Amino acid sequence: MRCPFCGADDSKVIDSRLSAEGGAIRRRRSCVECKERFTTYETAELTLPRLIKSDQSRAVFSEDKLRSGFLKALEKRPVSIDAIDTAVKGIIRQLIATGEREVESRIVGHWVMDALRELDEVAYVRFASVYRSFQDVNAFREEIERMESRAELSDK
Repeated sequence: MRCPFCGADDSKVIDSRLSAEGGAIRRRRSCVECKERFTTYETAELTLPRLIKSDQSRAVFSEDKLRSGFLKALEKRPVSIDAIDTAVKGIIRQLIATGEREVESRIVGHWVMDALRELDEVAYVRFASVYRSFQDVNAFREEIERMESRAELSDK
């Protein structure tokens, strides 16, 4: 690893630890030349699939867009940032687990709706209203009735 202080090509690892819930390795290093110490992080480089939009165009997956969608749906709702982060990470894991190079964006939309349904029903209906282009109050009513029937089935 190149030293950020003197630019020397050689450094030695002094200490290594797991970081970021096991998703990275933190390494404390020392430059062989100037003896300065610095920290590096090693993570797995994963390539996420591209998304196939409804118009058949391709787009790069954006974790920021995904998180933004969750935040908009969950605005002013009692859901923690940790719960949102967990949901976002779960969707990213699902994307990686497909093993595909391209995934239809509608599949990701369904995953988001499933995650929102678990987090907060109001946020779920908000997201569904935009995602499914609800045209009137009846569409909202029908979705709420579907949610209630699911809840009744799961209570039995």
